[in-house]
Amino acid sequence: MCGRVCAKYIIFSLMSLLIFGTMMASTGASADSHDPTEALLKLMSGNVRFSSCQSTHPNISAERRKQVTRDGQHPFATVIACSDSRVPVEILFDQGVGDIFVIKVAGNVCNTDEIGSIEYGIDHLETPVMVVLGHTHCGACTAVATGADVHGCIPDLIAPIRPALEKEQTAHPNLHGKALVPALVEANVWQAIEDLFQRSSSIRRRTNDGRVTVVGAVYNIETGTVKWMGTHPEEDSLLADMKYNVWE
Repeated sequence: MCGRVCAKYIIFSLMSLLIFGTMMASTGASADSHDPTEALLKLMSGNVRFSSCQSTHPNISAERRKQVTRDGQHPFATVIACSDSRVPVEILFDQGVGDIFVIKVAGNVCNTDEIGSIEYGIDHLETPVMVVLGHTHCGACTAVATGADVHGCIPDLIAPIRPALEKEQTAHPNLHGKALVPALVEANVWQAIEDLFQRSSSIRRRTNDGRVTVVGAVYNIETGTVKWMGTHPEEDSLLADMKYNVWE
């Protein structure tokens, strides 16, 4: 399949790279480890390499392991993704040991444990970019969309997805069950970002002052490509509302 990767996906990814490259130039952003745009470009270019079967597999040597042990971890991105085994975060972004601070949970939801882990990546490790990464054919989103009978602690785990489902049912009244899953996958990414902003004052501060950029994305498990959704379409109003309602 690698030799026959559909050209339109690579073109889309390259266009995304060009757009972000233009943004970096227009804002005078520098190419350093604390620049959000540069960090996004590294993720984007890595996914282009992976999806076109040209991965370079950086930073996986014994020397790299020794380096991060000696000097500590300094990842350039924090990513929360689904636990699905078909979503190998470092691999799909063509990154190596110590490059990405990864949190994985079914449905890429942002609840207490996940938000605490994200805060560690952003506050303590100071990653300049945070990605909420959904994926196609998500089992958690499918379970919520179809009203599947789930057991144990799973109902509590997937509960944060339900507000996104309600929004999509209103927006797409003619779609039901599995037909609603693709839209729900994207809506769930936005929901996770809303939950993150709602519950984390430190991430709101860092987003407001430009130290971190929070973006949504969806990984296609069949093509290997990432659809970059950008920042939350209502980010400004979300941050403004929350500033006066729940900041300490």
